[in-house]
Amino acid sequence: MATYSYIAFDQDGKKKKGFITAENERSARSELKKINLKPFSLNLSNKDNFHNIKVKEKDLSIATRQLATLLDANLSINDALKITANQCSNKKLSEIFYVLREEIIQGKRLANSMARYPKVFSKTYISLVSAGDSSGNLSNIFNDLADYLESSLNTKQKILTALTYPIILFVFSVLVIIGLISFVLPTVVDQFVRSGAELPFLTTLLLNISNNIVYIILSVILFSVLIFYLYKKYTSNDLNHIKAHNFFLKFPLIGKFILYVQLERYTKTMSLLLLSGLNLDKAMIDAQIVVTNKFISRALIDIQNNVIEGKDFALIIQKYEIFPDIFKQLISSGYRSGNLAKMFSKTSDYLNSEIESKRSIFLSLLDPFVIIFMGGFIMLIVLAILIPIMQMNTLTLGWKIINTKRALV
Repeated sequence: MATYSYIAFDQDGKKKKGFITAENERSARSELKKINLKPFSLNLSNKDNFHNIKVKEKDLSIATRQLATLLDANLSINDALKITANQCSNKKLSEIFYVLREEIIQGKRLANSMARYPKVFSKTYISLVSAGDSSGNLSNIFNDLADYLESSLNTKQKILTALTYPIILFVFSVLVIIGLISFVLPTVVDQFVRSGAELPFLTTLLLNISNNIVYIILSVILFSVLIFYLYKKYTSNDLNHIKAHNFFLKFPLIGKFILYVQLERYTKTMSLLLLSGLNLDKAMIDAQIVVTNKFISRALIDIQNNVIEGKDFALIIQKYEIFPDIFKQLISSGYRSGNLAKMFSKTSDYLNSEIESKRSIFLSLLDPFVIIFMGGFIMLIVLAILIPIMQMNTLTLGWKIINTKRALV
């Protein structure tokens, strides 16, 4: 069986593009004609071109849910992959599913075929599929994967939605402030400069900023690029990378938020892996990959190595102060009661609720902060304009009083 990409026309003359699996080109053309498509071009798909492609997480989530639904309906994995590939809106992902189906027909395991696409299917995804394939429980595995991906997407969508307004407000505020400093302030203050009046410090400072605004913006950009470059160079060493990530965890409020996000992702993955039938040591190896903080990852690798050596998991985890007490207590309780998968799931739920709480507090403080930032700068600009005006009025009033006294004399 081979996978072909085709361009064809339907009965209404509309162009259709897609992929089809057949034994040879003649069979592929016959299959297209059976579905009332007149083939225009038919090309053998080059599978090697798809090893480094990326697809949107949303597309993968939808496809995974569709696979789970089809498998729940007692369809074979071959038919489920074919139907999903036909209905997949992402053409690259569609061809990958066709290739997966072709390789399964040839006798290869689904997880092994997925492993050839590391930028599409994560190692956790592949491990769960492998476990489900071995246990004959692919339907439940794909349902769990779909739930996991949808939950992740939902969280990202919530964050994006919540941040949209503050970001727009902040960008607009910066543009307004730059406009006031660059155009309004120099125009108003110019008449005071021409009159020879001495400008106050605040006005002089903002005027200097106005005159050098382009250089200031360029300097900020260059400084940011330099900081990023130095950080990348510093963290190119594994030990320095671990130190840097440990430093981030010590930030007030933000550090704990990062810790909870990393642990929530880890515990959720561990729960799925253990429920799929993997052993604790194998599950820890696969789940550790989802942790991006190097300091936390290093601690989890140390625990994993101790477990592989046969040491007590509940005792080992207690030694690491980085983990919250409730995390250690729940996991230890689950390990000793023989219900570790359930406790990892409960821990994930608890951490997720804490993350939502902290995220809500942070976002509720972000809007007023941006408004205060904008209002503070505008107040400074207004003061920089008003102070010279007040000084000029005072000076004019003084001259009028002097002239009045001279007239009376």
